[in-house]
Amino acid sequence: MRVTRLHGDRLRSAVGALADLLVDTVSGGASVGFLAPLGRDGAVAWWTERAAAAADGRLAVWAAYDGDRVVGTVSLALPDKPNSRHRAELVKLMVHRDARGRGLGRRLLAVAEEAAAADGFTLLHLDTETDSPAEHLYRGAGWTRAGVIPDYAAAPDGVLRPTTLYYKRLVGADG
Repeated sequence: MRVTRLHGDRLRSAVGALADLLVDTVSGGASVGFLAPLGRDGAVAWWTERAAAAADGRLAVWAAYDGDRVVGTVSLALPDKPNSRHRAELVKLMVHRDARGRGLGRRLLAVAEEAAAADGFTLLHLDTETDSPAEHLYRGAGWTRAGVIPDYAAAPDGVLRPTTLYYKRLVGADG
């Protein structure tokens, strides 16, 4: 599998494949901000908006390919305020159900962390559904649990669930 950063036309041309991944992720019960059932049209519209955010420098997106098929993605939401130029938010780490269990989530996470450090970021943060499989991934990759917010977001089935906040200081970070 290869992981590639998607810019401009390359991201726009991958919108359909990324939408299919998002639909699969939500259908599989992952809490990534959407309620089930998520239709492909809604997923395409959402990724089209992300392409615009990437084009204007608010988002960095990577996709993992197995051959020509997108089987994973991760993004960094980049800062837009002067007092937050040192940090970014890790968002929408997704792995297709068919590609899970092979270390792809960990690889995508590492790619995003390495790119953030290379771009001068010293701190990353994220939120994830409490007690989800993703928590094991983040803890295993050295992320620090900051706390839990109850009833933070509805899972795909509509039930309110808590979220756990995590952060990670990147290599070379001061303090």
